[in-house]
Amino acid sequence: MSEAILLVVSCALLGSFVGFLAGLLGIGGGLVIVPVLSGILRYFNIVPESQIVLVAIATSLASILFTSTSSALAHHRNGNVPWNIAPYVMGGVAFGALISGFLAALLPEPVIRSIFAVSVVLIAIKMLYSSSKKSVTQRALPSGPVLGALTCVMGGLSAMIGIGGGALIVPLLSFFSMDMRKAIGSASACGIVIALFGSLGYITAGSAHYTFSQGFAGFIYLPALFGIVLTSWFMAPLGAKSTQFLPVSTIKKIFAALLLVIAINMIIS
Repeated sequence: MSEAILLVVSCALLGSFVGFLAGLLGIGGGLVIVPVLSGILRYFNIVPESQIVLVAIATSLASILFTSTSSALAHHRNGNVPWNIAPYVMGGVAFGALISGFLAALLPEPVIRSIFAVSVVLIAIKMLYSSSKKSVTQRALPSGPVLGALTCVMGGLSAMIGIGGGALIVPLLSFFSMDMRKAIGSASACGIVIALFGSLGYITAGSAHYTFSQGFAGFIYLPALFGIVLTSWFMAPLGAKSTQFLPVSTIKKIFAALLLVIAINMIIS
């Protein structure tokens, strides 16, 4: 088996795993794609060591464009996307995601690695912590411009670490007493915008480093993207169906513990 085929097969296996987890747990696959794809890129010696994490994040973000589209369409059909606040939320994440690609290209690789690792640790802790008490405090959504500014920060950070944004946007909207289903629906729609504009940023910023003839669109490595999307698109619905008979709360805790191990490994490696 040639190295090119082996790389695509490896990414397809990765895509099937993250697609299933995305459907089962409602999380962005970037939390797993970035560290695993970094290892794949390093094994096949695809890019210089100093750009491995950057290429993995850009490729992860591009793959999320496909899975977020599928998820957002499903939530829209169920009436779970609050389009009345969409212009502010999606406008904010679009601007934040767009500039993150240029910013990430200017940062040293250890800094990008640390940002990703710390973000994953915080998300894992949030997943591990589940309160049995439901908050009764009602908080009104802030004005449109303020909401746009908040989601701009969330979109920028999400794009910088290569995730769809649900892990950051859902808690933000839930804090302001938005119904959880509508918060998740908003996050799924925002995932499309984050992935689209974030990918554009990474494509533009990486065009001076890599060419299409090398298998790249900017910092996005196309063979890896193809392998991931090839399976993740089909595995996500299976993961969603599995929520009916699998102990999702237990799986979340196991997955959060796995994320902590991944993040610690990225910090010390």
